[in-house]
Amino acid sequence: MSKKTKGINAEREIIHFFWKTEDWAAVRVAGSGSMRYPSADILAGKKGRKLAIECKSVKNEKMFFSKEDLSQLLEFSRRYDAEPWVAVRFDKEGWYFFAANIVMQEGTGKAISREKAKIYGVGFKELVGEVR
Repeated sequence: MSKKTKGINAEREIIHFFWKTEDWAAVRVAGSGSMRYPSADILAGKKGRKLAIECKSVKNEKMFFSKEDLSQLLEFSRRYDAEPWVAVRFDKEGWYFFAANIVMQEGTGKAISREKAKIYGVGFKELVGEVR
């Protein structure tokens, strides 16, 4: 499976999570990351709440987000009035979600390790407010 196909499948997995959750809708943004304008991989929302999500699926122990990728997500989210989130799935493990401004704090981008994800990330149900 190509890296691109793996990424598309990962994004679709999150889309299905949203559609199976009451009142939420979601779409994948085709071409995100390959156009000159900032965008997100997924747009999701329900009445009163919008999320812009950058997704990464990785087999290594760390996922690095560049400052540029995060800046573009933050810019798109500001213009679209959405909450900016980063989603990371490590192979053989579930998804972890992080507010993008938390990931951005190191200034040059940030590596999220599997261990940090378990400590600082939230699961899907927490993201959509089903668990507190």
